[in-house]
Amino acid sequence: MVTIAEVAAKSILNKSKIYDYCVNAYTGCQVGCRYCYARLFMPRYSGHAEPWGTFVDVKKNAVEVLAKQAARAKKGIVWVSSVCDAYQAVEEKYRLTRDCLEILADHAFPVSVQSKSALLLRDIDVFRRFAEFEAGFTITTDDERIARLFEPGASSVAERLEALSILKANGLRTFAFVGPILPGNPEALAAALQGRADRVLIDRLNYVDTVQAFYRRHGLEYALRPAFFEDMARRLVREFRVRGMEYEVTWGHKTASPPPAFD
Repeated sequence: MVTIAEVAAKSILNKSKIYDYCVNAYTGCQVGCRYCYARLFMPRYSGHAEPWGTFVDVKKNAVEVLAKQAARAKKGIVWVSSVCDAYQAVEEKYRLTRDCLEILADHAFPVSVQSKSALLLRDIDVFRRFAEFEAGFTITTDDERIARLFEPGASSVAERLEALSILKANGLRTFAFVGPILPGNPEALAAALQGRADRVLIDRLNYVDTVQAFYRRHGLEYALRPAFFEDMARRLVREFRVRGMEYEVTWGHKTASPPPAFD
C-alpha cells in the first residue's frame, strides 16, 4: 500500500549534477526499484521513515512555483526527473509532470525526460512543443522476470520498448539508460534497442553493500561482482558497435560514441 499526501514545495527547478537542472514534482516513488539510489538519502530530506516505494508526497503547488522560477532562471537542460519517476502511477491523476513540462516549453528550456512508465506517451503533444528535447526509458535487462523483481511498479520491458518505438515514430529523439545492468541477455537487449534508442547509456550498480541481502535472497550474488558489470558492458558495447549505435559507458574506462544530446 502506498500512502499519498499533498505538500507544498519551496522550489521545483533545482540544480543538478547530471544536467543543469532537475524537476521533481513528487517526493517518493511508486515504482519502488530495489536498487534506487534515492532510497538511501531521501529519508533525511523528506522526513519519511517508511520503506522506499510506499509513500509519495505530491507537491501540489509545483506548477506555480516552477512558473516563477522558470521566468527568471538562466536557460539550461532540465532533467525530468532525478529522484522519482515523473510518470509513476500518481501522475495519471495529478498531471503535475505534464503541467510542469508545459511551463518549461513556454520558456524554451531544453528537456530530457526519463521514466520506466509508458504513461509518458500521454504527453507526446507537449514533447513536440520543444525545440530541444529527448525522452528515454531506463531498461536494465531484457528479462521480464528480473525486471519485475527489481522494478515492481514499472511498465514491462516490452511496453517500454514499444513506447520508444512510438516516440521515434513521432519524430522525437530517444535514449535508453541501461543502468544498473541487471542479469539478462545483453545481445538480445542491444538488438531490441536498435532502431528505437538514438543513444544508450550504460551504468553499473552503485552502493552494492546496500542491496547484497536482496541479491543473495534471490540467488543473484554473482551479479554484484565487478567482473559481471565489466563483462555485460563489454558485450553491450560490442553489439552497439556492430550495429552502429551511439552509446556511452559511464564508469571505469569510460567509452563513448559521440555526439552527445543537444550539440
